[in-house]
Amino acid sequence: MIIQALSFYLFSFVAIASAVMVISARNPVHSVLFLILAFFNAAGLFVLIGAEFIAMILVVVYGGAVAVLFLFVVMMLDISFTELRQGFLQYLPIGGLVGIVLLAELLMIGGSWVIAPATETVRSFPAPPIDQVTNTHAIGKILYTDYIYLFQGAGMVLLVAMIGAIVLTLRARPGVRKQKISDQINRRPEDAIEIKKVQSGSGI
Repeated sequence: MIIQALSFYLFSFVAIASAVMVISARNPVHSVLFLILAFFNAAGLFVLIGAEFIAMILVVVYGGAVAVLFLFVVMMLDISFTELRQGFLQYLPIGGLVGIVLLAELLMIGGSWVIAPATETVRSFPAPPIDQVTNTHAIGKILYTDYIYLFQGAGMVLLVAMIGAIVLTLRARPGVRKQKISDQINRRPEDAIEIKKVQSGSGI
C-alpha cells in the first residue's frame, strides 16, 4: 500500500510538472518532449487503478504517434515564434477570463462530489470478477458487440479525413520530378533498351 501511494504521488507530481512545462517552455520542441513525458506519467496512473488497456493506448497512440508527429511538424516547419508571441498581451484578458470560467467549473464539479457523495445520478453497471474477464476483453466485447456500428462509423470518418488530407496536399509543383506509376507499368523494353550488333575487335 505504501508503494502504491508513493508511486501515485510520484506520477502525479511529474505529470503536473510536465503539463506546466508544456505551456511555459519557450522552445516548442521542449514543449512536445514534456508532453510525451506527461503522457507516460498519466499512463502510469492508469496502471495504478487497473486500467492497463487505457495506459497502453495512451503510450502507443498519443505518446508514440501523436506527440511524435507534433515533434516532427514543429522541427520541420520554419515558424517564427517571436511573431506569434507578439499578440500575447492582446489576447491575455480573454484567455484569463476563459481560464477563470474553466477553474470555476472544475471547482463546482469537485464541490458537488464533496457535498453529495452518495448521489446516484450515474447509472452503475456491475463489474465482472477480475479473475474471469480482463479489461481488454471487456472493452473489446462491448466495443465490437454493442457499439460496432459506431465504431465502424468512426473508422469511416477517419478514412475520409485521411483521404481528404492526401488530396489537399497532393498537388503538382513546377520543377519537381514526380513518379508516374502508369508510365512505369506501360514501359516497354524497346523504349529503354537499344540492341546493337558489334563485330568482334571493332569496339562500339
